[in-house]
Amino acid sequence: MTAYRYLQLDVFAHQPGTGNPLGVVFDADGLSTDRMQALAAWLNLSETVFFLRPTAAGADYHVRIFTPASELPFAGHPSVGAAWAAVTCGLAQPRDGALVQQCAAGLLPVQVTGPANAPTIRLASPVARPLPALPGDIPDTLRAAAAEGQRAELWDNGPCWWLLPLRDAEAVRTLAPDMAALRDWSIATDALGIAVFALEADTGHDLVVRAFCPADAPNVPEDPVTGSANALIGAWLRQRNALPGDNRTYVASQGREVGRDGRVQVTVDAQDTVWIGGQVQLVIDGNITW
Repeated sequence: MTAYRYLQLDVFAHQPGTGNPLGVVFDADGLSTDRMQALAAWLNLSETVFFLRPTAAGADYHVRIFTPASELPFAGHPSVGAAWAAVTCGLAQPRDGALVQQCAAGLLPVQVTGPANAPTIRLASPVARPLPALPGDIPDTLRAAAAEGQRAELWDNGPCWWLLPLRDAEAVRTLAPDMAALRDWSIATDALGIAVFALEADTGHDLVVRAFCPADAPNVPEDPVTGSANALIGAWLRQRNALPGDNRTYVASQGREVGRDGRVQVTVDAQDTVWIGGQVQLVIDGNITW
């Protein structure tokens, strides 16, 4: 048994308790994949990241990302939280406000602004691509709430999410999906889950989002705030020239339906790279024995 430094962060949170919790384990090179997966399952957070020594040229730090059930090549809130931890804990020193994250999805650029003890992070998502998969037998609760003329599309930026615009913000806020049917559909279509969204021009945000993944995380069937899905939605909107907000930047609200109030800043740059960012709060700083 070994003691590892452990942080628990709240990501995309303007104050503790409003975002998505993230477990962070440092100096994890001695842990096998099975032990990392077992610890992520025991912690039962939506994701846990493990810091390893970088192995790729140009990388400032290296992380592996686990849900309670599987390893992900990329996930948004773990990547934003990992960059915050790397800076605040002295693992990486930004050069002109830039870092490079190594993860299973490759080398991802990171932008860092603000003070070293409370930086604001923006991270470039892996390239988003729509997949040719047909949605098949989409659960009835989703079909009934879909925007007119829209169907679910499967998109990939490391994890694969179904994306579905709903008819309005109220339909998103009040959606009560059949989790068993959604689980079976996700498994049948090799998807992590589904993200639904709609415009909602309100104080502090432009879009409302919810993301469901009962197949991968049955104890957290609705993800509080989801960076990868928000990045894919940004690419979906850009494809349709439908980005809300100003200067190709907008804020998505996610998590109120599960007692949170997350904010994800999404920017699509001139090269159509999608950047996701937000605030991070430190909640727990200690050690974990595993």
